[in-house]
Amino acid sequence: QVQLVESGGGLVQPGGSLRLSCAASGIIFSWYTMDWYRQAPGKQRELVATITNGYTTNYADSVKGRFTISRDDTKTTVYLQMNSLKFEDTAVYYCHARFGQEYWGQGTQVTVSS
Repeated sequence: QVQLVESGGGLVQPGGSLRLSCAASGIIFSWYTMDWYRQAPGKQRELVATITNGYTTNYADSVKGRFTISRDDTKTTVYLQMNSLKFEDTAVYYCHARFGQEYWGQGTQVTVSS
């Protein structure tokens, strides 16, 4: 049974930081490309960041320079370090794993508010 379990979301003021984690089980984690997506109310889900099984990273323009994706294959966990958070970063953040098949986590809420 494949599980992707996100954690680390919460309420933060503008300019603050959060680190999201996504713990995977039931897959050979090191084979998978891992993504973070987000979905704001009334908007489509969008790709935020990607890290391949070769540790190549890619980011949406809106988060470049502020967010960092990383992975620890020994812990089967992917992270998203989010700095300089803005109101528009408010969304549910989802972990996504892909290697042929794809899997989604349940999401974690990030709210940026003063």
